[in-house]
Amino acid sequence: MPEPVPEAKPEGQDIPPADGDAPPADGDSDDGGDEPQSTQLTGLFVEKPQSNVVAVAGSDVTIIAKVDSSNLTRKPTMKWLKGKWLDLCSKAGKHFQFKETYDRNTKIYTYEMKIVKAVPGDAGGYRCEVTAKDKCDSSTFEVSVEAAHQEEQADILSAFKRADAGEDDGELDFSALLKATKKKKKPEKEKPETDVWELLKSAHPSEYEKIAFKYGITDLRGMLKRLKKMKEQPVKHSEAFLKRLESCYTVDKGKKIVLSCEVLDPNAQVKWLKNGQEIKPSAKYVMEANGNVRTLTINKANLSDDAAYECVVGEDKCSTEVYVKEPPITITKLMDDYHVVVGERVEFEIEVSEEGAHVVWCFEDQELHKDKESSKYRFKKDGKKHTFIILEATLDDIGMYHAWTNGGHTKGELEVEEKELEVLQDIADLTVRATEQAMFKCEVSDDTVTGKWYKDGVEVLPSERIKMTHVGRFHRLLIDDVKPEDAGDYTFVPDGYALSLSAKLNFLEIKIDYVPRQDPPKIHLDTTGNMVSQNTIIVVAGNKLRLDVEITGEPAPTVVWSKGEKPITETEGRVRVESRKDLSCFVIEGAERDDEGNYSICVTNPAGEDKAMLLVKIVDVPDPPENVKCTGVGEDCATIVWEPPKFDGGVPIKGYLMERKKKGSSRWTRLNFDVYESTTYEAKRMIEGVLYEMRVFAVNSIGMSQPSLNSKPFMPIAPTSEPTRLTVHDVTDSTCSLKWLAPEKIGAGGLDGYIIEYCKEGGTEWVQANTDLCERQGFVVRDLPVGEKINFRVVAVNIAGRSPPATLGQPVTIREIVEHPKIRLPRELRTRYIRTVGEKINLTIPFQGKPRPVATWYKDGKPIDPKMVNVHNSHVESILFIRSAERDHSGTYELVLQIENMEDRATINIRIIEKPGPPQKVRVTDVWGFNAALEWEPPKDDGNCEITGYTIQKADMKTKEWFTVYDHNRRTNCTVSDLVMGNEYSFRIYSENLCGLSEEPGLSKNTAVISKTALEHKRNPYKEKDMTCAPKFTQPLVDRTVVAGYSMAISCAVKGFPKPKIVWMKNKMIIGEDPKYLMQNNQGVLTLNIRKPSTFDGGKYSCMAVNELGKDEVECKLAVRVPTEPDKQ
Repeated sequence: MPEPVPEAKPEGQDIPPADGDAPPADGDSDDGGDEPQSTQLTGLFVEKPQSNVVAVAGSDVTIIAKVDSSNLTRKPTMKWLKGKWLDLCSKAGKHFQFKETYDRNTKIYTYEMKIVKAVPGDAGGYRCEVTAKDKCDSSTFEVSVEAAHQEEQADILSAFKRADAGEDDGELDFSALLKATKKKKKPEKEKPETDVWELLKSAHPSEYEKIAFKYGITDLRGMLKRLKKMKEQPVKHSEAFLKRLESCYTVDKGKKIVLSCEVLDPNAQVKWLKNGQEIKPSAKYVMEANGNVRTLTINKANLSDDAAYECVVGEDKCSTEVYVKEPPITITKLMDDYHVVVGERVEFEIEVSEEGAHVVWCFEDQELHKDKESSKYRFKKDGKKHTFIILEATLDDIGMYHAWTNGGHTKGELEVEEKELEVLQDIADLTVRATEQAMFKCEVSDDTVTGKWYKDGVEVLPSERIKMTHVGRFHRLLIDDVKPEDAGDYTFVPDGYALSLSAKLNFLEIKIDYVPRQDPPKIHLDTTGNMVSQNTIIVVAGNKLRLDVEITGEPAPTVVWSKGEKPITETEGRVRVESRKDLSCFVIEGAERDDEGNYSICVTNPAGEDKAMLLVKIVDVPDPPENVKCTGVGEDCATIVWEPPKFDGGVPIKGYLMERKKKGSSRWTRLNFDVYESTTYEAKRMIEGVLYEMRVFAVNSIGMSQPSLNSKPFMPIAPTSEPTRLTVHDVTDSTCSLKWLAPEKIGAGGLDGYIIEYCKEGGTEWVQANTDLCERQGFVVRDLPVGEKINFRVVAVNIAGRSPPATLGQPVTIREIVEHPKIRLPRELRTRYIRTVGEKINLTIPFQGKPRPVATWYKDGKPIDPKMVNVHNSHVESILFIRSAERDHSGTYELVLQIENMEDRATINIRIIEKPGPPQKVRVTDVWGFNAALEWEPPKDDGNCEITGYTIQKADMKTKEWFTVYDHNRRTNCTVSDLVMGNEYSFRIYSENLCGLSEEPGLSKNTAVISKTALEHKRNPYKEKDMTCAPKFTQPLVDRTVVAGYSMAISCAVKGFPKPKIVWMKNKMIIGEDPKYLMQNNQGVLTLNIRKPSTFDGGKYSCMAVNELGKDEVECKLAVRVPTEPDKQ
């Protein structure tokens, strides 16, 4: 399981355990396992796992370890291991689960390893290792699994049937081996059961797969492991193997692994088996035999190679198991957040680094599986893309969803909002006359919503005259041939929503006045419906305005509609006037903002005139907000501001809705469900270090505006914590040197530098000491007043701003502290310092003292010559430098350190040496027997160093080759022995000191002659060996068949002394000086070359060797064939 991000704990939380739900450990043990069961604060662990953990088969067990990170510079890394090598993190999944939490108050990491449904195979030794940079600590513990009590025989065959697909898919879980599954007894007759394991024990490995298929066992590896454990017979001593295969091997996926063993017989033939099946040599499986060593190389290992392997020699065999570890799978595309309404489809999508990777999906802390009974969840794999689908989201699905791989983790939040139906167009009141058509129309936001129509509370049923339609989001009620009884209140009620839309149908009766008289015109305005006052009509942009005005008067008046001073005469188009008897209709189709204004209707007839003024006001959704930007960020929050829209739609702005998304994603998440009235919003629950974008919607009573332009990407980051361990390093009369350590928490914003500020004691005005950010963890504040008490503080700065300040516990008095001068002479300079001529000398002498001391160098009591020696002094050290040392630089150097009337001295003895000169007056003083005595005098120039010895060499005057007789001879005389009689010798001597041998030797002025004495040499009588022998052929002639036209040669070998005479014959006839034949004799190897033989050259060829002691003869047959057509080709 990858490492999760440490979760922040609430303030005031108690000291560990950090996870309140985790059971506390009962004890603690070190590596030895002999310490009492108590928590010891040793190393990095503050709480170790219990030394002995007992689990019951089939139940869960949790092991806890805690690490203190207060003294660590970086986050610790925890590894859980089984045995010596098996890393359990690569096995994270259903069986092994890992969890990590962090307590910010106590700075303690809590690590948990949970074994789900423990099985006997989990028993054994475990180890947890924690590392942090150069620190490491480990703890071992044992896990034992006790079997649960069983009343009935478990079906062990079902234990090997994988829950997932194929044989090599899924994880191996043998917990069912010891789980008792209760079966209902059937009243049928019991049939004798076949013991599969007895069949497998007696069967050949090649039959395993057949038996497993017959009895429904799909987990072949698990079957082989159990079969191996069931075989209790003692292991027979191997007579065919010198060295068997290792018990198991491990290899990373895609890598190469070599299985090697040694057999007793180097010529033995071996067979390699995989899960009982013989392996054939191929590019993937390479089998090699080198002497007694037999190897099987598996190239580019994959999961199918995770199996049991055997090497078979005759009837004997050795086996092993290969475990293939998958590399960590990382997540390349992170999960997005979702905001949906109830019933919508949700698709969480990620991408991983490799195809076919195993991804675990979790909701909060619960793992999600595909439920066959319910079709709510779907899991989809498409190459590297993995998708988790919720078909219909509910309020129970609200929460955090996680995706885990063995090398990565990502999470996304799902917010589900109850479905709200939005009315896009309300029902308008209608006024119609008899026999006309009335149409009520409304528009809702969901095109799948159905509903019912009611008149005065009674459901309206369709008929030939009354029709109801539902097309998309529009619902219509059509009433043909309107009658007086159709007048009333009509209501549309959507199914499943507490919502109703109402309108009124007014029936306009036609009254006929038969009184022949003239009436002045009269305008009868209906003040109901869209009128908000007697002269104002409000229309939603995009809707239709139809204003029916009843007009009376005799004779029929003339009607004129005007907008401002411009009359409206169009009878067709978007804005038109329709005239009927006693009725004038003013229609605007799809109202626009430009249609807003003052309208007037004027009616005239001979009896008079009437006029009415109307104000048509067009209202619309507002424009999008402007200038959305982020003005401040925090660790998991950001402050967003914007400007109200330029046009509010004609009605006041009720508020705003905000959405955010991760940069690069297309999924927007709603941040507020109720309208937000202010233009400043603080977005929370964000992930630090991730780029986000924001957009804002404006809302008025009409609806919601289009989204604003996306804000510039911003990243939630927090300032660092305060710098740590602020201390005063040095104080002078005008400066103060400060040092500190980096903040414990830096975060995703990084660290740009530090600001150093100071303030006089009792003051409140802080002065910044540095103009630019200080990147180092130290700074010297200058130009401070002498004797003042100054407070200092240091602030860390990053892109998120300033951190809390780190301050000193008390003010600092600015005054130089007098410190006695002290020279810290290095240990290697306390003895004589020796260097050779030409070497570079660089001596660094540290010292201390306040105020800054004055350093002066002397050589042999006199000030040094700056032309010969370079000196560089600082406030903490003095450096003496000689580029190329000469012998004149030798002497006694003294460093004097002075502060006013105080001083300290240090003496350094430097000696510059070189190779010595040759010895003087080398001579041979005496010769006797095989010995010669030499004497000489020391060299004039000893190289400024003591002579450590001499090297003496001798040379024979005949050969002039020099040989070393003595090395490191310390005296000025020696005796050379073991000289050869009759020879004359010369000698040379090299002097030696610490630099080595002298360049030139000292040669002896005279030589040593070793004279011969009267010695008689008795030689053994020499008997000459008889080398004569009769001729004998050691290599005979060989019969040959050649092709005509191609030159050839026949050869044989003979020995004999005296050298025999050679005679070549063909068919017993001596071959003379025929140019066709060439006869050769090379050290007894005889060759007869025949140039381009023909068919006449075939026959018997013989070679005879003759000398005075005898003769010998060999012969062969030569056949010459004529080439055929294919030969010619």
